[in-house]
Amino acid sequence: MGSVDVVVLDYGSGNLRSAQRALERVGASVEVTRDYQRALGAQALVVPGVGAYAACMAGLNAVNGPQLIDVRLAGGRPVLGICVGMQVLFEHGVEHGVDTPGFGQWPGVVDELQAPIVPHMGWNNVNPPADSVLFEGLAQERFYFVHSFAARSWDLDTSESSTASPLLTWATHGEPFLAAVENGPLCATQFHPEKSGDAGLALLRNWLNSLD
Repeated sequence: MGSVDVVVLDYGSGNLRSAQRALERVGASVEVTRDYQRALGAQALVVPGVGAYAACMAGLNAVNGPQLIDVRLAGGRPVLGICVGMQVLFEHGVEHGVDTPGFGQWPGVVDELQAPIVPHMGWNNVNPPADSVLFEGLAQERFYFVHSFAARSWDLDTSESSTASPLLTWATHGEPFLAAVENGPLCATQFHPEKSGDAGLALLRNWLNSLD
């Protein structure tokens, strides 16, 4: 395949350059920008995120992030969320008593992990489904997590839908939580593939190779 045109959305969150470098290492042509039209037109969009849910949502709202994601997905244009960039795809997040509306692409809440040690920081195994595209060839690999909050359940009922059910990858830190979701053009990881060494690069390569 040729080089994929990827935009990393700059909305004031950190970690943008490491995501850019990782994507470039696996062959993508990457631009970091907050320009709405550029992000809308790119072949693929990456939405990173570090820090507090409310702060990330404020930054995303400032660059019309919810509308951008809606329009891209309506046209089947790929989006990848990373860490808090995954969390904001749910209906809302609750951190330290603050309940913040999210994008609402998926139902459910992001709240604090119930674990002996929080934050969950370091390498962890994941449990992908057998037909996962992101984790093809990576079922036994570990990935790097840094988070205290996560989606701890999946509330979307697709039993009567004509579309394919989302592919859910789980991990455990004190309790099970969602480590990744593959939902048509919308994918997301709770871990940081750009910090996950060769396994993370392989996952990003799998994602790029899956794009039309």
